[in-house]
Order: sequence, then structure tokens, then C-alpha cells
Amino acid sequence: MRTAAQYLDSLRTRDLRLFVDGERVPDATVHPKVLPSIRSVALTYALAHDPEHAALATAPSELVGGPVNRFTHLFAAPEDLVRKIELQRILGRASGTCFQRCVGMDALNALFIATWEAGPDAHGRFVRWMTGVQERDDMLCGAMTDPKGDRRKRPPEQPEQFLRVVDRRDGGVVLRGAKMHQTGAANSHQIVVMPGGMLREGEEDFAIAAAMPVDAPGITMVLGRQPSDDRKGGPDAGNRFGGQEVVVLFDDVFVPAERVFLDGDVAACATLLEAFAGYHRASYGGCKPGNFDAMVGAVAAVTDDAGTRRASHVRDKLVEMIHLAETIHGVGLAASSKSTQHGCGTWQVDPVLANCCKHNVTRLPYEIGRIAEDLSGGLLGTMPSIADLDHPEFGEALTTAVGGRDRAHLLRLVENMTYGAGAVALRLECMHGAGSPAAQRIVLERHTDWAERMAHARRLAGLPE
Repeated sequence: MRTAAQYLDSLRTRDLRLFVDGERVPDATVHPKVLPSIRSVALTYALAHDPEHAALATAPSELVGGPVNRFTHLFAAPEDLVRKIELQRILGRASGTCFQRCVGMDALNALFIATWEAGPDAHGRFVRWMTGVQERDDMLCGAMTDPKGDRRKRPPEQPEQFLRVVDRRDGGVVLRGAKMHQTGAANSHQIVVMPGGMLREGEEDFAIAAAMPVDAPGITMVLGRQPSDDRKGGPDAGNRFGGQEVVVLFDDVFVPAERVFLDGDVAACATLLEAFAGYHRASYGGCKPGNFDAMVGAVAAVTDDAGTRRASHVRDKLVEMIHLAETIHGVGLAASSKSTQHGCGTWQVDPVLANCCKHNVTRLPYEIGRIAEDLSGGLLGTMPSIADLDHPEFGEALTTAVGGRDRAHLLRLVENMTYGAGAVALRLECMHGAGSPAAQRIVLERHTDWAERMAHARRLAGLPE
């Protein structure tokens, strides 16, 4: 298993084609808009070697015959699903943002199921590749979301809006298209592409699941902007950790056959999509409550410093923030605990509870953020730069006016998480990550036994079933 330092060193060996603000970045590990997200990922490697957390951050693997980082591990028992949520909460608390390895972990487990259903050839290719991932402790970018273009049109009507196979040669396939909103792509070692929606007969060219190095010829990455991202690396960043989303462009990328797991198998891709959605929607029950641990702590400290911490209305609002965060965590744990074993041997989350977890995440964080802004006061949005606190002429007076240096730094953290760069992870990602609200409601409707519920009601009402 890599250490945090080895992870950082491994990123420097890539010949990554990454653009930030229109300019190519020769070394992502030193760019101020990329480095905070690298620090977040490094925590996932550090915890695996931390005596306090190693038992949670690692797991035994039958593929390599020894311990591996939990982010490359298969869910071999129900406890693995619960431990995933517990680890994610610790990392969410430690970083205050997205630590970017959950998509790759959930993709590995979904692909294990889907390739098993596709047959021994597909499953064998995947297992051989995954064994290497575990041995190297690779970070994976799970690339699912296509641009989609006009939502009224199917992929064959606008192929340029979807990643697709444009050529099948001896020894592999050629991919063209794009993937959007790719969390941690510029920090990763490999990209795992998957279809971004349910496909039909005649859409086999879009039914592709494969892996390739992030610096494979033909791959270009363009870093997405975030609110206040020009502050990154400066005194007003608010948080030294950060997230990252990238648009990944595929310009005739050749993928060798041993890295092609599904090609044209529409049914297996449907299995992949549903399995991934369940795993990843339950994941939000770990990371986001961890993020809110940090936010609630910051707000509590601000009110304590201001002398309002024990006021009844302040205590009530702080308790409400805890209640909402623990509600998300509880449903994530429930989805993981109420698991079932797939025929391939791995375990899956309860689909109804997993989608309830993510659906709560599209709502409750906004109320948590609203309370944080309420309790932090107007200075949250009007405070001068931290650098001004050191000004030789007025720095001392300014520090007194804003309530002290500690309060200034805490407010910058709350600002980062509520509407600064960190708000991408705690607002927009909460809304759209792992599918927007309608996607969860579709699954909830499909997995609800309506006839059974109506039968119970008719029996209680004294009517024939």
C-alpha cells in the first residue's frame, strides 16, 4: 500500500495533459488550484498507515493475499459496507470536503458484479486488472457522466454527446467523446469509464466499460472552476484541503482488450449502472456527515467565542444541525447494514435505503448550511482578508473589530464550506452527485411493492385483498 508521500511522488511520474484557466499545467502537484484536492486524497493513503485508523482503512484481499487499502477493496462481507461508511465519515471530518476516492471504490464493486453476470471472459479480465490496482494501490477516477446534450434525444441521435466506441481493432477499441464532472480525475492514476445511463438494443457502441491511464494518448483534462478558487493557496482559502472536478475529453483513445471489461453488453451495463448507483448513493451517508462534523464544530466555536453559545435559540439551532447530519449518517448505515449477497459473492446495499440516503442529501445539507450562515452572523460575508489582520497601520484595531484572529479563521472555514470553493462538495455535489433527485425517486418507485402495500391497507380496512 502506498504512503501519502509515495502517492504524491506517483503523480509526478505521469505525463498528464491538464489545462487550468486556458494554460497547460506541467506539474499538477504544485498548482494552487489542484494541490488542495491532492492533499485530500493523500489522507486516504495516510490513514492506511496510521495505527489509530489502519484497521478501518485497510482490509484483507483474497486477490493479493494480504491487506489492501479499503478504497481498492471488494465488499466481501456486510461489515465491509458499514466500515466504508465509518471510514468515509472520519475522512470527511478530517478534510472538510470531498476526498475523491469513493467513486472509484464503488465502481470497482459494481464492475465486479456486472462482469460476473457478463460471463467468465469479462470477469476474468476485470479481476486480473483489479488485482493490479490493489497491488499498486491506485486511485481511480470513476467516469460515468456523459454531456448528454439534448435530453430528448437518444445517444445514436447525438453521438458526440456520449462516450462511445468508434473503432474496434485487433487487440482493443478506440473511444471518442467526453465525461463531465469527473471528481479527482487530475489526481488519479487510472480512469474507469462506464455508461452514464440505461441503454437499449441498437446502442451497443455506447455500452462500454474500460480502464486506461489518465495520461493515455488522446486524453485531455480541463479543470472546472469553483467559487473563490483564486483564493486557494492564500490566506483566505478557509481550508487547506479541497475538491476537484474535471471535464475529460477522449480523442480517439485506444484501449487494449485486457482493459475492456464490457463492450456492447447492454444488459450487463444496466446491472453496472444500478449496482453503482446503490453503492455510491449510500456513500453519501459517510462523507457528508463527516463534513458537517467540521462545519458544526466551526459554528459552535464561533458562537462560543462570541458569547452566544449557551443562548437557548443558538443551542437549539446547533442541535438541529446535529440532528440533520446524523439522519443522513443513520440512513447510510442502515442501507449498508441491511445488505444482501450477490451471486458473485460480494454484498450489495439495500437499494431503497441507499436512495433515501442520497435523497436526504439533496435536501438536508441546504438547511444545515442555512443555519451555519445564520449563526455565523453577517461578518461571514463581509470580513476583510486575513492578510489585513497583519497590516502595520491598522491590523491590531482590525483584529479587535472582527473579534480576534481565531474567529476570523473559523469564519473563513464556514465561508469556504457554505458558499466558497468547498460549497461544491456541500451544495452542488449534494444535489447532483450520484444522480439528481429525480433519479433517486425513480429507483424508489421501481423498488416499492405497491401491490403489497395496497393489500395491507385493504386487509386493515376490512376489504377483500
